[in-house]
Amino acid sequence: MGVGAVDFPKYRGSDERRIWVLPVPYFTYNGPFLKVTRQSARGLLFRTERVEMDVSLGGSVPSSTTAARAGMPNLDATFEIGPQLLYHLYYDEKKETSVDLRLPLRPAIATDLSHFQHIGWVFEPRLNLDLRNVRQSRWNMGLAAGPVYADRRYNAYFYSVDPQYATPSRPAYAAAGGYGGYQITWALSKRFPGYWTGGFVRWDDMGSAVFANSPLVTARHTFSFGWAVTWVIGSSSEKVEVHDD
Repeated sequence: MGVGAVDFPKYRGSDERRIWVLPVPYFTYNGPFLKVTRQSARGLLFRTERVEMDVSLGGSVPSSTTAARAGMPNLDATFEIGPQLLYHLYYDEKKETSVDLRLPLRPAIATDLSHFQHIGWVFEPRLNLDLRNVRQSRWNMGLAAGPVYADRRYNAYFYSVDPQYATPSRPAYAAAGGYGGYQITWALSKRFPGYWTGGFVRWDDMGSAVFANSPLVTARHTFSFGWAVTWVIGSSSEKVEVHDD
């Protein structure tokens, strides 16, 4: 178990920020089909030397009222889960350097745990570079970049202003589906004998997004960052050989 802190906008496109301090579980499992790591939970559906399909996760934290959304309903947390197609473009013999194209498609559910609402679909293709054991330091580094696409319902949940919530400074607005900007994420991590530590920085650009003119978009360029430390408190006696992809 461990602890982490993240600092990011209250929602994509907001100029108001929030810092979260959260418990961070460290759980690793390597089965024939299910693999759980610090970064993801992967249920392998099929795999070849170059192509595989697994399960992708995503989502957002709840957001209380901001100045731009004053008088409007709060945004619930969202949860996304769906298939992801991976194409391994390159990896070296030791698999310490790899380049992947990741194509996740996920339905999004908004919830406060008392109700659940399907709010649309998200498609986030990513070009992903992984560098393991950089310069024999045992530090791992990753870089991912790609656009964000979502349907009309998803964008409307975050960026539409219904007529009953319109004000002189916040006109009614109907968000369209389509291109939602792009993201670039840089991550760094290292596993020590008794603990693991890692962090990330993400740049988010919505300058050309289909919803960029929404009155709820108060910052077209934002960044997020976070860092975590987790301590290993136990492990199984039976070990397996893990082949990194």
